[in-house]
Amino acid sequence: MAEFTMELNDEQKEVRDWVHGFAAAVIRPAAAEWDEREETPWPVIQEAAKVGIYSLDFYAQQYFDPTGLGIPMAMEELFWGDAGIALSIVGTGLAAVGVLANGTEEQIGTWIPQMYGDANDVKVAAFCSSEPDAGSDVGSMRTRAVYDEATDEWVINGTKTWATNGGIANVHVVVAVVDPEIGSKGHASFIVPPNTPGLSQGQKFKKHGIRASHTAEVILDNVRVPGSCLLGGKEKLDERLARARERARYGGERVKNAAMATFEASRPAVGAMAVGTARAAFEVALDYAKTREQFGRPIIDNQGVAFQLADMRTSIDAARLLVWRASWMAVNGKPFTAAEGSMSKLFASETAKKVTAQAIQILGGNGYTREYPVERMHRDSAIYTIFEGTSEIQRLVIARTLAGLPIR
Repeated sequence: MAEFTMELNDEQKEVRDWVHGFAAAVIRPAAAEWDEREETPWPVIQEAAKVGIYSLDFYAQQYFDPTGLGIPMAMEELFWGDAGIALSIVGTGLAAVGVLANGTEEQIGTWIPQMYGDANDVKVAAFCSSEPDAGSDVGSMRTRAVYDEATDEWVINGTKTWATNGGIANVHVVVAVVDPEIGSKGHASFIVPPNTPGLSQGQKFKKHGIRASHTAEVILDNVRVPGSCLLGGKEKLDERLARARERARYGGERVKNAAMATFEASRPAVGAMAVGTARAAFEVALDYAKTREQFGRPIIDNQGVAFQLADMRTSIDAARLLVWRASWMAVNGKPFTAAEGSMSKLFASETAKKVTAQAIQILGGNGYTREYPVERMHRDSAIYTIFEGTSEIQRLVIARTLAGLPIR
């Protein structure tokens, strides 16, 4: 087990500086254009693939960093560049992690390379879980997968929403209900290969922020996938369902808590994204306050501005420390006895919204225009309090954990 430390080692610093350099040289200059276009920034993703940032190898190396700091460090730097473009770069990782966590070695070797493509022909993947009536309440999922024994195929029907890369992905990973009697334990994940009949893109959402990231509905109408596309295989699924049914009879709440623990462990990465956006806005505001003069002196000499900047920096550093603590705990198997994962996501998300709003205020009228990036950063920051569990859900998780109550 790695000791918790706030000091990055030389290798981590090298990776951090490399990712930061890419964000500064490639992502940030392209941010305004792709925000206006509201399209997937394929040229930027291709550049990320050429240097090795858009690749399974890069994310695997960061994920298996024993300190737990590899992923949050990389996320902070990418999202410092721009949240919309960064989400287009890292969105495929959601689907890849789903396959890595649940798939067989053969499935991992077959499908993950197809998710990324290569530097000359980049591909993206989509993880499809949320539904119109099942966001925070995963137990209300309606998409069904039924096994057709005669053909050894699974038939999937339903509608997914808020899917990053939904409809444009080469590979879709779809979560569906296979046994509705046991709640979220009756879910399974399926690979939907490229060009599978019955899968189509529904509504593409025109969003308030992160507009360079493609978000859409995915419609599944009698989608048939081979039995080999069930992640983990049918034998493993049958065994898991049998255990879940038995546990549900004698300890249903314990089963639900185990499911929530999975979500809890993934939330610090979103917190790191929020820290990156907050830091970017703070740096713009700080530079502006040092150079903008009113009444014959820089506005940072005014206590009202200086105190805002002090609070902004303090909140950013506090958010980063919460993210790092939770990330270290997750990698080293430390239980979240006080919902530390939700704490990190909650505080970092709320910090991003507040800091970006303060940055606009410090820039005044300039901050309200698209001539300066803080307007975009403020729009982008709103998503952090919504996806991967709203701030209200985070507070509920924290409160029920502290009270020793089951998390439903």
